[in-house]
Amino acid sequence: MRNSRDQETAPIAAPRNGSASNMFRSFGSLFGAGGGNGGGTESARPMTPQSSDGYVEFGMQDPERSGRTLGTFAGVFSPVALSMFSALVFIRVGYIVGNAGLYVTLLQFLIAYAILLFTVASVCAISTNGAVEGGGVYFMISRTLGLEFGGSIGTLFFFANVVGCAMAISGCTEGIIDNFGPGGRFVNEGGAHLPDGKWWRFLVSSGINTSMLLVCLVGAALFAKTSVLILGTVTICLFATYISFLTVGATNDTIPVPVVNTLMNATKFLPYTGLSGKTLRENLGSHYGTDYTSNYKNVDFSTTFGVLFSGVTGIMAGANMSGELKNPSKSIPWGTLSAVCFTFVSYIILSFLMSCTTPYVTMQNNYLFLMPVNLWPPFTAIGILTATFSTGLSNLIGSSRILEALSKDQVFGSLLNFVLRGTWKGNPICAVVISWVLVECILLIGSFNIIAQINSVLFMLSYLATNLACLGIELTGAPNFRPLFKYFTWHTCLVGLLGTLIMMFVINPIYASSCIILCLILVIALHLFSPATQAAQWGSISQALMFHQVRKYLLMLDPRKDHVKFWRPQILLLVSSPRSCCPLVDFVNDLKKSGLYIIGHVKIGDCNGVEDAVENQQWWSFLDHMRVKAFTEVTISRSIREGVQHLIRLSGIGAMKPNTIILGFYDNEAPKDFFQNGTSPYKTDGFNEGDALSFPIRRDGEPKQFEVQEYVQILCDTLRMKKNLCLCRNFQRLDKNFITISKHVKYIDVWPINVFNPTSGDPFDMVSLFMMQLAVIMLAKWKHLRVRIFLCETNEESTVGTFDTQAPQMDIFSKLKLEQTLKELRINAEIIEIQEWSRNSDFTRHARILRQFTAQADEALLDDGDEIAEDKFNHSLLYMQRVNQIIRDRSDQTALSFIYLAAPPKPSLTDFSDRSASYIELLTELTAELPPTILVHGVSTVTSTTL
Repeated sequence: MRNSRDQETAPIAAPRNGSASNMFRSFGSLFGAGGGNGGGTESARPMTPQSSDGYVEFGMQDPERSGRTLGTFAGVFSPVALSMFSALVFIRVGYIVGNAGLYVTLLQFLIAYAILLFTVASVCAISTNGAVEGGGVYFMISRTLGLEFGGSIGTLFFFANVVGCAMAISGCTEGIIDNFGPGGRFVNEGGAHLPDGKWWRFLVSSGINTSMLLVCLVGAALFAKTSVLILGTVTICLFATYISFLTVGATNDTIPVPVVNTLMNATKFLPYTGLSGKTLRENLGSHYGTDYTSNYKNVDFSTTFGVLFSGVTGIMAGANMSGELKNPSKSIPWGTLSAVCFTFVSYIILSFLMSCTTPYVTMQNNYLFLMPVNLWPPFTAIGILTATFSTGLSNLIGSSRILEALSKDQVFGSLLNFVLRGTWKGNPICAVVISWVLVECILLIGSFNIIAQINSVLFMLSYLATNLACLGIELTGAPNFRPLFKYFTWHTCLVGLLGTLIMMFVINPIYASSCIILCLILVIALHLFSPATQAAQWGSISQALMFHQVRKYLLMLDPRKDHVKFWRPQILLLVSSPRSCCPLVDFVNDLKKSGLYIIGHVKIGDCNGVEDAVENQQWWSFLDHMRVKAFTEVTISRSIREGVQHLIRLSGIGAMKPNTIILGFYDNEAPKDFFQNGTSPYKTDGFNEGDALSFPIRRDGEPKQFEVQEYVQILCDTLRMKKNLCLCRNFQRLDKNFITISKHVKYIDVWPINVFNPTSGDPFDMVSLFMMQLAVIMLAKWKHLRVRIFLCETNEESTVGTFDTQAPQMDIFSKLKLEQTLKELRINAEIIEIQEWSRNSDFTRHARILRQFTAQADEALLDDGDEIAEDKFNHSLLYMQRVNQIIRDRSDQTALSFIYLAAPPKPSLTDFSDRSASYIELLTELTAELPPTILVHGVSTVTSTTL
């Protein structure tokens, strides 16, 4: 308990600077590459009532000056719609309808878009609850779920974008080879064409991937500005396809069989009927066949849904543009919802027209049949190339920006620092190259449909995390969660979460399980190794959920229902300076037995000029350094005693209140600084700031901050408040590592005899049983040690003034009774008999003298003269020295000793000051040169023999 009247605590270093906006200043958007102006607001700017440009400065800037120039249509609707069309709209809708049938296809679209709508509701809720900086989905998930979940989901979202890029490139390659390869639409018979084959397709895909790499390195910002034009091109090509279905007449030989489809080589052409009721009826049901692009694997519901969902995973594209939007909280909801509705209607119309005009055999065996039936076939070719190339490029840029954000956030510590060093003019060159290499690896899979399933599972996992984030923050009831988007509840979040989780396993249980396991591994790794400063800056939904649940269970924890069978120590350890009590703090952490552990400290003074935030930060850092599971309580009062009373009465909450108070011993030894001792396992420079110490310590020769009388008063207060009391001495000698490895140290000793007033009943009273309980708790930590209980033979008649010069016979029943008690308490201990108290007449005589120093002393004994009193005290010191010698002789192999603590003298006594000094001096002699020792006085029953 440190007196800080003349000592000021040095402030510790401030947390690493880095607001959310600073972290993402150069993140840009999913499409933006350079300039570093996509990071949104500058939260570090001073807050003034109004800036020169008229904007109220509450963390806001002029959108034009901060680089936010995109509106709802260009910034959200266009990228979302374009990403949701991707490769699906021109090359895989026919595959789905031809195998699953119109009914199942419509059902799959309904399921997919229902999941999307619920997820969009969660995205809109989060994005309208505060300023969304650059980083989009990763930003929202990480800042809502916290570092562990946000970092792990962000990592998987990075891989999802990589796989999405590979899927789009695979679709683009398929369109190129089928148009310009053998038998291609734009190849004359017998003319030059692109070669076909697995490795030729990989070569073409690599060429497309490399061209995307060059665009990312040179002109990605230009591509971002052309997204509206690209969407317009894709939409025109799609409407041309609709018109073609309605105008092209019925023919039977217009659809050629692709060369790669070897099963249909005997049939050169596939039928196409045009608008036909018969064709519609045939296409209503399912006709699952084989997939000629993936070694003719059988097609089923899960494979078709996996391909379908992979094409509509672009709902996050608008949120990823948050760093470029003028008004993210408005643009993201409206732009995303309108794009979802637009693409849903487009897909439903396309599916219905295909079912009415094209037999399922044609759709199963030629995935690019839209080109031959188009009024102008280049429309389909242009649509395929623009949709797939733009989607692949956006995913490549997005994956590189997410990797850059993970590096900036130091999610994996210094592991990704090379990504930041590889940035040039705001463009993360190194991140782009890494993404490009990973895309190349995914392209080795070859089949579009297989890559699509992996892509679907990864994106579904990110959607699951988004719904989880919104559900968690909604259930916590956090007052600051007030989204402007009102069309959501925790029900929509839960339905979206469950729907996503179920459909992940429907698509592919192996992929789904692998992704979830990988996510959990990342969560655990980030929890163990990630920097705590980031978690503190971001906030974590886990903290809010834990607060919500802990408060509920604390209210359910009724102290009136406490039972001794389930007693456990709930400890308040009072410390002066953490520097001098590291071994004791570490030891009590083992002694608490999963109970409450509070480290208390008293500062002398008043509240003026006290920096609580800095003080608390220092103590939290101390707990982190010691790696103990404890709370800290620091109080300010006019005296040490008053402060300790505050801590004992007010520490804890509800039924979780301290029942055991532990203090250091009051002696004149100079404290040892374990932070600066070179051989100390607790050595650290983390609390040294120049010449100042974060936790001041009393140096050798400096006076104590309070007197022995106040110390004894604190002991009396503790017992008066019905708390168990422990005084710890010699713990500066405790070496847990040595105890663990040493073969010499073997015992935990218990001395259940009140040396101030020894009786034969001592081993069975409340204090002794409490000591045995504590010894057994420590035995669970030091399993290689054994408990020894010293049964001390006493002359009980000496307590009433009759002394016999002959030592009485040992009570033969005492040992048997103690053995029976230990058996009933399930305590395995060795009983050692000590006979000095009964066979030495000095002991019996000194026992009577010592009675005057107990709280139950007879006032009549105080009438002796000073010389007589001094003589009695000298005899008492000799007695204590003899007891100390008895204990020392048997402590050579002892790791820890528990000794019976007699109650201190009552403060109401007239000579309390003298008695206090005598009491402490006697205890000092009792414990001198012993191993780490705990003087114990219990006031409550802590053991039970009943079931």
